[in-house]
Amino acid sequence: MKRSERLSAVLDMLGDRGRLRVEDLVEQLGVSPATARRDLDDLAEQELLRRTHGGAVAQEVAYELPLRYRKSQNSSQKDRIALAASALVELGSVVGFNGGTTSTAIALALSARRDISAPAQGISLTVVTNAINIAAQLATRPQIRTVVTGGVIHPRSYELVGPFTDTILEQVAMDVVFIGVNGMHPDVGPTVNDDQEAAANSRMANRASRTVIVADSSKIGKISLATVRTNRGSTFITDSGIGADQRSAFREAGWDLIVAD
Repeated sequence: MKRSERLSAVLDMLGDRGRLRVEDLVEQLGVSPATARRDLDDLAEQELLRRTHGGAVAQEVAYELPLRYRKSQNSSQKDRIALAASALVELGSVVGFNGGTTSTAIALALSARRDISAPAQGISLTVVTNAINIAAQLATRPQIRTVVTGGVIHPRSYELVGPFTDTILEQVAMDVVFIGVNGMHPDVGPTVNDDQEAAANSRMANRASRTVIVADSSKIGKISLATVRTNRGSTFITDSGIGADQRSAFREAGWDLIVAD
């Protein structure tokens, strides 16, 4: 297991339990006690948890998240997608996120990157998001400046939508935006279940130099209610469950396809 994956696993375990012992990490992750202590020390230095004698407890703000974000389906595929997406982000970038479990996984992967979380370097990344759960997770990361759009909270996705959201997004410019979707079809493109979410997602894509659609392979071929408008040649990241014919179809349709193995 890579270090970034291990740190994300530690945070997931802490989010579920609220408290961890070094022995828990040794047993669950198969690491040595020294490695477990070092991981906890590193996360404490990033202010992602609070160290205790023999373990750690969660920072409350970072972990009071809706259950669907902590118990998502296809979590291993989404973790691989998140690492591939994180690799596209350069230090100092302005990065956009909509809501959803895959976008949330990417935000976690970025916050675990050593170059981003180094405490001595000041602001290393700016995040613009209309997802209140992502904003809550990043609130304790002093190296990440978090910009939250206004708007009305959508009760299903925890995204801010509506005219206030549009007003803020019109005033920002992003280097890259990651958009999680409910369906991804080579002909129709990315789609989501709600027209207001689609409008906000399309606005975010319009304000970014690069748009990256992220969806695990179970979403491929599905078409939901509302289309997310992106520029031709946008990037699509998915997992290795995508079939050979599907790969060809997306590339022929002009998508820059990245498969996270």
